[in-house]
Amino acid sequence: EVQLAESGGGLVQAGGSTRLSCTASRSAFDHYAIGWFRQAPGKEREGVSCIEPSAGTTKYVDSVRGRFTISSDNAKNTVYLQMNSLKPEDTAVYYCASAVQHCNENYYWTQDNVDYWGKGTLVTVSS
Repeated sequence: EVQLAESGGGLVQAGGSTRLSCTASRSAFDHYAIGWFRQAPGKEREGVSCIEPSAGTTKYVDSVRGRFTISSDNAKNTVYLQMNSLKPEDTAVYYCASAVQHCNENYYWTQDNVDYWGKGTLVTVSS
């Protein structure tokens, strides 16, 4: 079974930065796309970004492209989401997730395809 554990988040001022981490079991790194979803109050969960560690490919939702960067440290089984130029609308619970699929522009990063979820970590961006 794949296990995912998030860390990071908290309260950040608009324009600031923070980094989320997701430590995953080895099997997730070898066979899965790993990434992040977020859910703001009253809104549906949306895919933010994913990475396929074995291939090095990444994908971003348009609203975060150019501000967020996803990366992986394969030796540490950890995926990072560096979040810069944060906006109040980035406020949400961020969930780490893994899926048995590729992560590139040919595949949708949607919750329907997710096989495992982390418990989530709250990011609050104050204006």
